[in-house]
Amino acid sequence: MSKIFKSKDSIIMAPNSSSSSSPSSTLFISCLISLWYSTNIGVLLLNKFLLSNYGFAYPIFLTVCHMSACAILSYVSIKFLKIVPLQRIKSRSQLARIATLSVVFCASVVGGNVSLKYLAVSFNQAVGATTPFFTALFAYLMTRKKEAWATYTCLVPVVTGVVIASGGEPSFHLFGFTMCISATAARAFKSVLQGVLLSNEGEKLNSMNLMLYMAPIAVIVLLPAALIMEPNVVSVVIAQGIEDKYMLLLLFINSSMAYGANLCNFLVTKHTSALTLQVLGNAKGAVAVVISILIFRNPVTFIGIAGYTMTVMGVVAYGESKRRYS
Repeated sequence: MSKIFKSKDSIIMAPNSSSSSSPSSTLFISCLISLWYSTNIGVLLLNKFLLSNYGFAYPIFLTVCHMSACAILSYVSIKFLKIVPLQRIKSRSQLARIATLSVVFCASVVGGNVSLKYLAVSFNQAVGATTPFFTALFAYLMTRKKEAWATYTCLVPVVTGVVIASGGEPSFHLFGFTMCISATAARAFKSVLQGVLLSNEGEKLNSMNLMLYMAPIAVIVLLPAALIMEPNVVSVVIAQGIEDKYMLLLLFINSSMAYGANLCNFLVTKHTSALTLQVLGNAKGAVAVVISILIFRNPVTFIGIAGYTMTVMGVVAYGESKRRYS
């Protein structure tokens, strides 16, 4: 018998346990997870390299590039490669709700990219790990959804760990921290808002189709913002691209990886489960921290490491508690 898993985007049919345990299936899933790790960590590190080490000081325009790639590649993946069936927008009200989600999504991505100009990747990931705290907070404020007290208790080390890590962060930057915490809150808000706005069974979209519609809206919103807040960005990027032949290539690779991360996120969930994705996500953050320290040589302290470790342990305990009491 096939097992049915519910994800936040759709109902996903999992393969039969007999077939999923075959060597070919195991190899496929292992490769898929490796690709998911590579694209997620790769786009994060390349963002940091471009914004902090390469002199590309345009985080909003960088997000425009990401969203443009997501819009084009989503269309190709759905329309031509048929990765998932096309789900059409059924009403203006549904389009308005998707547009609202897109604006919140823009805020989270831009905030995250801006923070990378000022913060080390390791500290950025520590702050980002507080997403469950904001998700629980917004879920209660918007839907009055309550969790078990044991679940809320697990959020204490999540927040405490970030406070400790902040105190032990050698390169702490207040503006960067503010943008990072804002991006984390926006990401959690988008997750809860998605559940509220697209709660109608007839209007739910899987993550691939949702990206197909959100990405073009994000470009429409962000492009004017980039032109206003990052003056002459287009002419400067063209001039830098002519001067440095690798810059445009890096932008292309970075933007393609941003879409690849979303695609792999969907495929890993489809071929495993949402719970597996959550566990892998916790480990991914730790891997990203280690790799970033090795590459960028940013200084770390024992207090910072202890704080981040406490946060990750709190997130793992929070996920386990939700699994038990939900």
